[in-house]
Amino acid sequence: MKVLVINAGSSSLKYQLLDMDTERLLAKGLAERIGIEGSVVTHEPVGKDKVKFERPMETHKEALDIIMRALVNEQYGVIKSLNEIDAVGHRTVHGAESFASSVVINDEVIEKMEECSVLAPLHNPANLIGIRACQEVLPNVPMVGVFDTAFHQTMPKEAYIYPLPYELYEKYRIRKYGFHGTSHRYVSLRAAELLNQDLNQLKLISCHLGNGASIAAIRYGKSIDTSMGLTPLAGLAMGTRCGDIDPEIMIFLRQHGYTTEELDHIMNKESGILGISGISSDFRDVEQAADTGNKRAQLALDVFHYRVRTTIGAYVAAMDGVDGIIFTAGLGENSASTRSAICSGLTYLGIKLNAEKNSKRGEEMVISTADSATNVMVIPTNEELMIARDTVELVQGK
Repeated sequence: MKVLVINAGSSSLKYQLLDMDTERLLAKGLAERIGIEGSVVTHEPVGKDKVKFERPMETHKEALDIIMRALVNEQYGVIKSLNEIDAVGHRTVHGAESFASSVVINDEVIEKMEECSVLAPLHNPANLIGIRACQEVLPNVPMVGVFDTAFHQTMPKEAYIYPLPYELYEKYRIRKYGFHGTSHRYVSLRAAELLNQDLNQLKLISCHLGNGASIAAIRYGKSIDTSMGLTPLAGLAMGTRCGDIDPEIMIFLRQHGYTTEELDHIMNKESGILGISGISSDFRDVEQAADTGNKRAQLALDVFHYRVRTTIGAYVAAMDGVDGIIFTAGLGENSASTRSAICSGLTYLGIKLNAEKNSKRGEEMVISTADSATNVMVIPTNEELMIARDTVELVQGK
């Protein structure tokens, strides 16, 4: 059974085609910097040379069109026809309380996802674009949505209830949901294997750091808290998102003439690392500028590192200790300077990094020293494999 997994992020689109009879990867790739200057698709067919397509991609639909053509290309494709794809698994971000687990996609699911788009304006629309585009080229292929919010349904009520009038939760289901759940679930499982310990006996903090970023406290295999909230806007400062701020700021700006639409755009697309640095939402661009002495770029990085450190500290308190800290996603996996800056403020946990191991990019390993009181790991996430497993389970169970 061949499963195509589509994982659309706020400025990226990852994909994998897997033979799930053996969980063998056939091809993978990444469309990055979508809507940003310098967009590129990297297509990696297993057993063949990697191919790059450097061309403007204003939308996720344009990126998906390039990917589909690559999969069936005579030279660097891995299948002869799109008919060989038996199922498609989609990373779907916000399911509110409508979806506590993965589901087979139908018209009702799409309608509910559209209703949830107001809660995830950068992601649910992109997910729906991927779903609709796939339905056009693969009209008879079953599709499954795997929700980022599902893993966090184990949070206790004191972690997900906001200190607002309780009637607002009862009427509108306003609460913390959390995101990146598929990634946090995968890396926690891999962390237990890497440490050769029982996941049900570990207290882990998973740091999914990329253009979108979140942290999860995972106690004994279950999420008990996470930094994102009702929407992916909450928590850490991110590529273009502000993260946690004083909500009264928005009322203040309304009094100065800003509309609701303008404020939403500012918080979701003009804030975070881009807003502070004034340079880019891509951490690589900002790090390069900081290295040349740009003070606003350095401030943006300092704010990000500070938010990550203080959130880790809060989750150590929530779990009454921690056995391991995981770095994952684009920035967490590849930026040694980011990991070092964050861990330099966690010496109270007895963390000691192995400088040589920390210098590696994208390799799964423990990067703390043997005498470090807390394990620190880099674990490249594989949301696609988790999505494919759920897809197979649901499609075969129909």
